Amino acid sequence: MAPTQTPHRTPLRRVSQGSLFRLSRSNAYPDAPHGLGFLEPAMAEFLDETEALQANIEGMKHLSDSLATFNESFASWLYIMNMNALTTDWPQAPSDASFILAKARAEQDAIAAMESIQVKNAAKEREMQIAASADKTTVTEADTTFAANVTTATGSSNKSGLPVKKKGPKAKLTAKEKKERSIEIERIVACLPLEFRGSDPSLRRNMETVIEGVMYAPTQTVKLTDLISPPDLNQARVNKCLIALVNRKVVQKENSTGTVLYHWKGIP
Repeated sequence: MAPTQTPHRTPLRRVSQGSLFRLSRSNAYPDAPHGLGFLEPAMAEFLDETEALQANIEGMKHLSDSLATFNESFASWLYIMNMNALTTDWPQAPSDASFILAKARAEQDAIAAMESIQVKNAAKEREMQIAASADKTTVTEADTTFAANVTTATGSSNKSGLPVKKKGPKAKLTAKEKKERSIEIERIVACLPLEFRGSDPSLRRNMETVIEGVMYAPTQTVKLTDLISPPDLNQARVNKCLIALVNRKVVQKENSTGTVLYHWKGIP
């Protein structure tokens, strides 16, 4: 029969091998206090550590109470928000009608933009037609004046026994051309001083007559005497109107040839 093996045992510390009195009186601690007096500093340190542990535990308890209070409050807030979302209507929130209205507004804006572009294009075409009509009217006036000059020259040569040619009828303007002419004259008069714009109706009529005479003259060049039409439009009135047009740079005055001429320039 094999002998039983003794189990391994961890060696005990010195304090466990004898009594506290033997430990206190051992040679390893010759300065140890007599009896249980050596326990006093150890118990004081143990008391300090115990108080620190109690303070830490109280801090943990306070932190736990704070977290519990926060969790309860936060949970209540979440619950209120959830109930509010379930029970409150939001009239400002977009609906299907809102998207339909936004689409209709976008279509209206697009239509308005197209209409604005069409109006601008129509205005440009109207200005081009006015310019073309003005050129056409100038050419017609030039032809009429040339025919009148030929008739006058023929009449003056009647003394030599040559046949006299009758003066052809003056070209009449259409209603559209008259309207375009009045619009152009109105634009020019609007740029002149106030006395020519309506404060004196007779002076305004004189100004319109002078503008027509210069604008539609052959080569758009006239002399002062060409515009005189007594008794209403005398030399003083013609001179006053021409001075206003020259100051506005609608007409250019030239006397380099010894004769004062007035050239049409239009609104700058």
